[in-house]
Formats: sequence, structure tokens, C-alpha cells
Amino acid sequence: MLLSNAVDPGRVPTRMGGPGAPDDLELGHRTQEWLASSDEPEALTTGGYWYHRQQPHHAVHDEAFQERLLRTLVEETGTAL
Repeated sequence: MLLSNAVDPGRVPTRMGGPGAPDDLELGHRTQEWLASSDEPEALTTGGYWYHRQQPHHAVHDEAFQERLLRTLVEETGTAL
């Protein structure tokens, strides 16, 4: 079985993130390493979105919340998505 997850390393101080980026460069890669090498049940999952070995807030999986957020952004900015 092939496992596949998305990983957010955070905004780290690189040329892309800039020298003032708030995240720790050393922590940026640890989640990828953990997912690739760990035998922990939590790491043996697929379809996840990870940030520093944590799953995001449950609202990211709430499609009704996402729709409300997009509607609010359109109302606030006047820009259709």
C-alpha cells in the first residue's frame, strides 16, 4: 500500500520564506522524515495534511465552513473566486 500525505513545513527562513520567517528551519523537515520512516500507527495513515506532526484544526475538513469562508472572502474583497 502506498501512503500519501501533504506536509506544510511552515514558513521557514530560506530565500523563499525570507530571513524573518517565524518557523524553525530545523523543524521544517522533521514531519516528512517521521511520515517516511516511522512505524507509529499515526504515521501510517494516508490522505492527511500535516504541520509539525500535527493534523490541522477539524474545520479544514468541514465543507460547509469552507463554503462560508469563501463567500465571506468574496463579500469582503469583491473578488469572485
